[in-house]
Amino acid sequence: MTLEELQKTVDQWVKKYGVRYFNELTNMAVLTEEVGEVARIMARTYGEQSAKEGDLDKSLADELADVLWVLACIANQTGVDLTEAVRQNIQKKTLRDENRHKNNPKLR
Repeated sequence: MTLEELQKTVDQWVKKYGVRYFNELTNMAVLTEEVGEVARIMARTYGEQSAKEGDLDKSLADELADVLWVLACIANQTGVDLTEAVRQNIQKKTLRDENRHKNNPKLR
């Protein structure tokens, strides 16, 4: 699925099943919640924290998909074309960081 297809699919789903988009500030709060759920899994799977009983059934893939879903919602409701935004962002990073990471002794 492309980013364009993701945005269209999310938009169609919201209009069919979700009644309407939550407002932008609500979606920002939801995005923060979803990123927090990803952080919780990462801390317990790859970090030093142990998992609680209720955390054992959580899926990193599912939580990352939730983050993408809310990002698509925010992009749709604010008129952002994620495909073009990512393309421009990669170009920016490439120009800015062409040698930055290669020259970073911490990465060797």
